Amino acid sequence: MSLYPSLEDLKVDKVIKAQAQFAQTTTPMPAITEGTYQPQPDTVMMQGSTLYPNLEELGDYMGLSLNSDEFQRNMALVPLAPNQVAVPATSGVGGMVRPVTGADVGIRRAEIRGGLREIILCKNQDRKVGLRVQSIDNGVFIQLVQANSPAALAGLRFGDQVLQIDGQNCAGWKADKVYKILKAASETHIEMVVRDRPFQRTITMHKDSAGRVGFTYVDGKITSVVKDASAARNGVLTDHYLCEINGQNVIGLKNSQIKDIVSSSPTAVTITIMPKIIYEHMIKRMSTGFMLSAMDRSIPEV
Repeated sequence: MSLYPSLEDLKVDKVIKAQAQFAQTTTPMPAITEGTYQPQPDTVMMQGSTLYPNLEELGDYMGLSLNSDEFQRNMALVPLAPNQVAVPATSGVGGMVRPVTGADVGIRRAEIRGGLREIILCKNQDRKVGLRVQSIDNGVFIQLVQANSPAALAGLRFGDQVLQIDGQNCAGWKADKVYKILKAASETHIEMVVRDRPFQRTITMHKDSAGRVGFTYVDGKITSVVKDASAARNGVLTDHYLCEINGQNVIGLKNSQIKDIVSSSPTAVTITIMPKIIYEHMIKRMSTGFMLSAMDRSIPEV
């Protein structure tokens, strides 16, 4: 689940909470006994319908498909006891409900986790681990993970920061020293401490009724953002490069290949982006052809 919900999620959450509050506070119709029954003014209904639209009115919110069917597919309900009012389930982050995003697998695949992780690598038959690294601001960052390599199998990704190799701190190291240490390391047991992609961030958007999220790109660089589209509402910036789409690496892919991945994505699309100045430093001295042929593009397991 994404740490920061999108604006679409916030909009629907507002409606859900209003409807749940209405369902809980509506008083039952009093029984008719003697005399003429005088109906009471439905002030709660008037208040609820004035403040918030219902789900049907929300169905075409800013180009998104948010009808009842979409709502039911994406949001689970708390199990009900007999005669209990249905109340939407909440997530673990601030009680936020995410009926649009739901438990989208692309968000889980793209998640940038806090803290550090320790991994164990071995070498392949060529005595290599399948990594290229780059030095930035006295830190060591993964520049390329080769497909089907030990590094790919260990879950390393473009942009990860390597903090330690076999107990040695990497601060201040250049790429040549990293390769020297790896060459001398054991073939069956190399310990690394890694931080998840510190220069990258994820943004979750939702396709409109035409299947668009609202930004354009050239060679992976975001060049423009469509006004009032999901990309604009959720903070997509120009002069940033696409690193992943729903957790799948897209670095070096052609525009048509990136378009195919976006088109085949579900309603929620999570992109991982990196500022242009850092990205271009990260990939320098790597040809587009090499990135296209060598880069690991496996889909992370969740």
